Amino acid sequence: MSDHTPQLALGDNAARQLANATKTTPTLSTISPRWLTHLLQWVPVEAGIYRLNKVKNPQDVQVLCSQRDESELPTTFVDYEDKPREYFLNSVSTVLDVHTRISDLYSSPHDQIKEQLRLTIETIKEKQEGELINNADYGLLASVADSQRISTLTGAPTPDDLDDLLAKVWKEPAFFLTHPLAIAAFGRECTRRGVPPPTVNLFGSPFLTWRGIPLVPSDKVQIADGKTKILLLRVGDKRQGVVGLYQPGLPGEQSPGLSVRFMGISRNAIASYLISLYCSLAVQTDDALAVLEDVEVGKYHAYPDTYQ
Repeated sequence: MSDHTPQLALGDNAARQLANATKTTPTLSTISPRWLTHLLQWVPVEAGIYRLNKVKNPQDVQVLCSQRDESELPTTFVDYEDKPREYFLNSVSTVLDVHTRISDLYSSPHDQIKEQLRLTIETIKEKQEGELINNADYGLLASVADSQRISTLTGAPTPDDLDDLLAKVWKEPAFFLTHPLAIAAFGRECTRRGVPPPTVNLFGSPFLTWRGIPLVPSDKVQIADGKTKILLLRVGDKRQGVVGLYQPGLPGEQSPGLSVRFMGISRNAIASYLISLYCSLAVQTDDALAVLEDVEVGKYHAYPDTYQ
């Protein structure tokens, strides 16, 4: 008579106890590409103050195109504004605490302090982009001149709306900036008209364009009641456009404007690190920035079923 007793074997659950699992670095779902900080030109501010000098009454500068005679030439001079605006660098800061026992015992295969610093710096940089757009003092949305604000014609963003926006920033416009849902809404309107927008590759990623100008997405451009805004920028110091400002030469500088400094170890064996990012933003001339307001992002169109 044969023995039919079932044979026992090592199972998966038990085997995993001895398996050396591959460990990933911690992921942070709030990290975004932050295209705005990549596309801006960053200007160093040595003393923490950026004074924006402007010409006062430029139409009063008199010149003459004369014929071949001895016409009397006009006399003129270029006057400056008496009280130019000054931009002060703001700081995005935090103190990171790590217990030395944690860094001593649990730093293999990933350095605990290094990963804590990386994730905290990523969060600070996300906050930086949000401030560059939304800060009530120097952010893009607060810096648009009244003459550079327009509203959509029908609610949803159409090619006509973006053409009107381009007419506001017609001198070397660099890029549109808006929420990804607004870009999707614009794509739907273009498809409805039979003019799907072409794409261009920047930083290895595809971007929709209009009139050759890329539409750059940022989830920091807020949506309220189903509506958002589309910004159009000219950037660069030489173009008298929008520029980012940062403090160079910081102690513990990790990247432009970013400082990481070790603050010491407390009696409770807590190691502390001060992380600071100093930045601001300046719009050098009014026509370097415009905004399309009241952009509806939830409008869809019913298309006939061509497959019936």
